[in-house]
Amino acid sequence: MTTRPHRLGVLTSGGDAPGMNACLRAIVRTAIYHNLEVIGFQRGYRGVLLGDYQALDARSVTNIIQRGGTILGSARAPEMHHPEGLKQAASTLKGLGIDALLVIGGNGSMQGALALADYWQGQLIGLPGTIDNDLGGTDWTIGFFTALDTALDAVDRLRDTADAFDRIFLLEVMGRHAGWIALFTGIGGGAEEILIPEQPYDSAALSARIKEYRARNKRSVIVVVAEGACDGGVAQVAADIEGHGFETRTCVLGHIQRGGSPVALDRYLATELGVFAVQAALEGATLVLAGKLGQTNQLVPLREALADGKHRPPTQLLEINRFLAI
Repeated sequence: MTTRPHRLGVLTSGGDAPGMNACLRAIVRTAIYHNLEVIGFQRGYRGVLLGDYQALDARSVTNIIQRGGTILGSARAPEMHHPEGLKQAASTLKGLGIDALLVIGGNGSMQGALALADYWQGQLIGLPGTIDNDLGGTDWTIGFFTALDTALDAVDRLRDTADAFDRIFLLEVMGRHAGWIALFTGIGGGAEEILIPEQPYDSAALSARIKEYRARNKRSVIVVVAEGACDGGVAQVAADIEGHGFETRTCVLGHIQRGGSPVALDRYLATELGVFAVQAALEGATLVLAGKLGQTNQLVPLREALADGKHRPPTQLLEINRFLAI
C-alpha cells in the first residue's frame, strides 16, 4: 500500500520560463487543499543543497499567476553532477521530512531528478517548464507559447522596417538544440526562410533562394535562425548571405524570450499540470513527468521523456513554408 505524502517540496530549475509562477501557484494551493505542507526551495537545486527554503501557504502565491520569472528563483548547481552533491541534497530532503519533490524545469532539471533518485527514496515528479518545448512526454512545455509570441512580435516589427528599406533581416531566436521556437515563429510570422538544428544548414541553397526572391521583386526577406542552426550561429549565416552580394541586418532576441507575463495558454497549461502533478503525488507516482498529450494529462517515465529525439519539431512545415514564401 502506498504511503500518502504529507510534505511536498517544490523548486524551479534551469532557465526561467513564463508560467513557472502559475504552476507554482497551482501546486501550492492544490497541496494545501489536500492538507499537505509545502516547502519551496530557493534557486532550484542550489536551495536543496544549501538548505535554503521557505514554507509556502496559500497567501504565499497570491497574485503571481500573471508574473514572469519565478518567485523561487533559479541557479546553476554543478554539485548535482557529483555523488557528494547528490548525497548532500538527499540529506537535506530527508532532514526536512520531504515525501515528494516536484521539479519545474527542462532537460537538465529532469536529469537532476533522475540522478537524485539514486540517493533519495522519496517521490520525484517533473513538470515541463522550458521555452524550448523539447521534452518528450508532452506536446507543449510551460513557457513556449509566451516565448513564441515574443518572437512573433519581433518578426512583425522587423518586417515593417525591412519593407521600408528592401532589406534582408536575420532574426536569431533561442534553440541551441531544438528548433521549435524558430519553426513556429517563422510559420506564424510569414518568414521566407527558417533555419533549425534538426535540418542541415546549406548556405549555397539559402543564397540561391534569396536570389529567387529578389528576382520576383520581393521587397523584404526575413530569415528566422535558431541559435544552434549552424556552427557560427546567425553571424555565420549573415556572412554567407553577404558573400553573395546582399546586404543584411541581424537582430538577436536572446533572453528577452524568457521574460514577460505568460500568455493565456501558458497560464492554463501551467495550472492544469500543477494540479495534475499534486494529484499524481497523492497517488504514489514517482520518477515521472506530468505532461499533456493531445487533450489528456499523462504521466510519462522521466527516462522516456529525456530520450534523444523524443520530441522533435514537425520539420515538414519547412517544406510547406517553401511554397508559402514565393
